Amino acid sequence: MASGWARDGAIQDQIDASVNDAVQYARQNLISGTSAEFCDECDCEIPQARRLALPGVRHCVACQSELEAKGKAVSGVNRRASKDSQLR
Repeated sequence: MASGWARDGAIQDQIDASVNDAVQYARQNLISGTSAEFCDECDCEIPQARRLALPGVRHCVACQSELEAKGKAVSGVNRRASKDSQLR
């Protein structure tokens, strides 16, 4: 496959690096440990079923949903791409 100035396998290296970054990000954001009985944000009680299902949970469903909505502003641009591929 012709890829301009890139060496053979460079595209796969970019894909592998992007996947590895995503896996590392997911592992860093795993929660563990003892669950809180009350939400860290609003002090509402966290239901026992949620505490048992998600070890280490720190927020109620409403606050967790709000925090996740704020975190969705992640860019989908591959920053590792070469200049050559960006000019096409």
